[in-house]
Amino acid sequence: MNLDVNTLFPVTIYVEAILGLLLLFAWAQNTAITAVAWWGFAHLLRAASVTLFGLYGSVSDFISIDLANAILFTAFAVTWSGSRLFDHRRIKPVLLFAGAAFWLVACRIPGFADSFDVRVLVSSGIITAYTWATAFEFWRGRSEPLVSRWPAIFMLFAHGALYLLRTPFGAMLPGLPTTNQVFASVWLTVLSFEALLFTISIAFILLAMAKERTEYRHKTAALIDPLTGISNRRAFLQDGEAQLRRQATDPRPTAVMLLDLDNFKSINDRFGHAVGDRVLETFADVSSGCLRRIDLFGRLGGEEFAALLRDTTRERALAVAEEIRTSFAAATREVEGRSVAATVSIGIVISHDAVLDLSALLAQADHALYRAKDFGRNRVEIASIELILDRARRGAADLIAAVGGKSAPATPTRQSAA
Repeated sequence: MNLDVNTLFPVTIYVEAILGLLLLFAWAQNTAITAVAWWGFAHLLRAASVTLFGLYGSVSDFISIDLANAILFTAFAVTWSGSRLFDHRRIKPVLLFAGAAFWLVACRIPGFADSFDVRVLVSSGIITAYTWATAFEFWRGRSEPLVSRWPAIFMLFAHGALYLLRTPFGAMLPGLPTTNQVFASVWLTVLSFEALLFTISIAFILLAMAKERTEYRHKTAALIDPLTGISNRRAFLQDGEAQLRRQATDPRPTAVMLLDLDNFKSINDRFGHAVGDRVLETFADVSSGCLRRIDLFGRLGGEEFAALLRDTTRERALAVAEEIRTSFAAATREVEGRSVAATVSIGIVISHDAVLDLSALLAQADHALYRAKDFGRNRVEIASIELILDRARRGAADLIAAVGGKSAPATPTRQSAA
């Protein structure tokens, strides 16, 4: 089989149609990602366009060239629209058909219709514009950690550049000895073969992006607290243990905080759960803004949160905790038009070695949080051996009193959900 345009036409039609149906089948399995259906239709439109191109000489030029190009431009526009949908942006109907409409109108202009080079330059420019616009849409969504975005961006940019340069490159390449210059052009053969490779590659990359998006959402749902958008208990404990293991060979001072909103149950009772949820969201936002990107922060459940600050001194841990406490109090003076004035109590433990695991550090931070609640809430306490022993003595006294049936001396206790 010779690698020429006449051979590539039927192969391209077959490949485009199969890829389009494959993408539509993949979309039918998971209709949540509508962009896949758009990409599938784009391949089917390209198959229809190439079919019309293949009828050159047997039908009118309007059908085999003008209409075929209009459908091809629409196919690239549909791919671009799919990329916008993929990142939750609105479709722009006017721009979707702008390229095809401009082409059909221009083809009615005598000077444009008679100039082959101008027609090639305009058609290349339209395809390049849509292709680069697609690459740009994927670039805009790069904050989502999908590895497949990057080869898609590269291939789309390279494909658009090749189309844009086909006119000057075509002028430099010799034609083949034949009566039909259009189909005998060496450059057209190279371009057609590149387009075939591109359409196969980009279809599988886009399919991989959709699959990666689904897997990422499932992973996010399992590890992210849906209300606040921060790590949930599972993710925090998992990432915290992994971080402590990594620094076992080179121990650095690490601070672990337990943060518990004061009197949160009364906030829900007085103002309703909608305001309570907004208070939790505000706390997550305020705390995240006070922490570094390398620090871990998560919601353990209810109104209890935790943070792990690596390579952090006692002084800095205290400063961060105080910043969270004061900033949160200021941010919740008024919530949804209601005077809430929520506060938080914080317990901290500082570890200077890698002996203790995260559970042990959280247990020690809980001792400090217990003391903060005892001393009136809305304060920060750091765990110490004296504090831990004092709590142990209190627990022993309460146990003896319970067993002996005697009343123990009154001692303040940490209020649950308070």
